[in-house]
Amino acid sequence: MAIAIALADIWSIPIGIIGSLLFDTVVLGIMFIDGRRVHHHRVQVSRHPLGRLSIGRENPVVLSVQSVTRPAQIQIRDYYPADFWVSVPVQKVSIPADSSQELTYTVSPLQRGEFNWGDIQVRQLSPWGLAWYDWKIPESKKVAVYPDLMGLRSLSIRLTLQNTGTMRQARRLGIGTEFAELREYRLGDDPRFVDWKATARRLGATPAASLQVRVLEPEKEQTLIILLDRGRLMTARVEGLKRFDWGLNTTLSLALAGLNRGDKVGVGVFDREVTTWIPPERGQHHLSKLIDRLTPIQPVLLEPDYMGAVTKLVNQQARRALVVLITDLVDITASAELLAALGRLTPRYLPFCVTLRDPQVDKQAQAFTQDVTAAYARAVALDLLAQRQVAFAQLKQKGVLVLDAPANQISEQLVDRYLRLKARNQL
Repeated sequence: MAIAIALADIWSIPIGIIGSLLFDTVVLGIMFIDGRRVHHHRVQVSRHPLGRLSIGRENPVVLSVQSVTRPAQIQIRDYYPADFWVSVPVQKVSIPADSSQELTYTVSPLQRGEFNWGDIQVRQLSPWGLAWYDWKIPESKKVAVYPDLMGLRSLSIRLTLQNTGTMRQARRLGIGTEFAELREYRLGDDPRFVDWKATARRLGATPAASLQVRVLEPEKEQTLIILLDRGRLMTARVEGLKRFDWGLNTTLSLALAGLNRGDKVGVGVFDREVTTWIPPERGQHHLSKLIDRLTPIQPVLLEPDYMGAVTKLVNQQARRALVVLITDLVDITASAELLAALGRLTPRYLPFCVTLRDPQVDKQAQAFTQDVTAAYARAVALDLLAQRQVAFAQLKQKGVLVLDAPANQISEQLVDRYLRLKARNQL
């Protein structure tokens, strides 16, 4: 009886619906078979070693794809850390049979530290184009994000070219202090550097000898101390990075320039106290030590103790040194301790205050508008810049060198300023 009822129900369904169901079933079956065929012709995908990534830079990531006996149309999703900016989230490419191809995209980390990099997800279209076959390639690993190592490599090349003379010595101004050699007088030489005793000796031996001039070169083996603030103001983000990260990049760039010029370089990082102190050393090996020691440090929401940092420096460094303090300031009142601390360094040391300005404040100060809210923001920005200038004027009166520049431009400007100081023997 039940079988008869079931047959009656089936025959009651319209023939068109039954046909559609049968057609869909056949299509799904063909798609399943077509998709399974990809399994035997899957492409091979691998990721090149990532190495150390630079914060705030577009770091290249290279994927290698190898096809087999059939051409392949694929989509690749690499599971980079979620906090990274990426140029191409999904790679889409068609590869001929029996060929290989390298796919390159870039990632930009916005903070330092260790991150988990996941597997590679691959989708490959079936031979008949009816289905996508998905699988994962186990490539998960830990990656480390460092300060701007790419910028350090570029700076190292520039400094090397300057040292070897293949780049025009535009920044080598002034005269030196250490005796290098004697040579004959040439048109345009400073008469003050004629060595009359050496000239007299030459005339006694050879009556036709010309004047002898002392050649001086900049003094080497000086000391550069960098104090890096990691206090409250350094936690703010400027152009995507924390102000402290810009300061750390600047610290390493200046350290590289100092080591390249033969100086001893030391670094102190402070908030309410000096949390990291790396004594001055010379030699390129010292840069690796600085990178390893400074990379894990993060800014904190504490007010910096400038006087404590300067006191630590004075106790540790007895000889004269160029002291570069990298920080930021708001106004005269909030920066009174900074002014007092740097004033204490003169005249025994050569203090140099470097402040990291927010470019957005400059933009607001220069923006003309009739909107009330925007006009108020512009007035605040103008007032902040004016108070900074008053503070800088007081620092200069105390004999402190000053550099105030946008945070994303400070490294290059500070290195150039340091090279000029070296050339003019102001250290």
